[in-house]
Amino acid sequence: MTSPASTATKTTTTRSAAPRFGAGKAIGVAAVASIVVNAVIAWVAVNAFDAPSTFLPLTPPVFIMWTILGVAIGALGWRIITRRAKQPAKLLRILVPTVLVLSLIPDFMILTPGAMPGATTAAVIALMVMHVAVAAIAVSAYQRFMPAPARN
Repeated sequence: MTSPASTATKTTTTRSAAPRFGAGKAIGVAAVASIVVNAVIAWVAVNAFDAPSTFLPLTPPVFIMWTILGVAIGALGWRIITRRAKQPAKLLRILVPTVLVLSLIPDFMILTPGAMPGATTAAVIALMVMHVAVAAIAVSAYQRFMPAPARN
């Protein structure tokens, strides 16, 4: 039979261990996975859909930097919402898709003639697919390593 003291210790240990380093793990996992997926998307866009290899957003130095920055900013927003919102899950169900759609606006603007060298329809679609992929990967990592607390 388990004593109340040992049950309390187990509960306390589980609670304190779960969120420990959660943001760092979420950012690390999401960034690495997103960079790999974005590399595949860029490669396919250039090699299968004739997107110009000179289109900067499809080059590794650029998409790696923006992927890490986006994942880190997303984790910060996720952490703030899960800690401060009265209904974090409900708010995230609204904010995540809204922010994703807003992140696509500059991509559409790149399609304006002369806006960016190498901006073809295939290149911009690849960039938009990258945004969606990073969002899906990051949200999965945030849910795993920084879960929203259950609140009524």
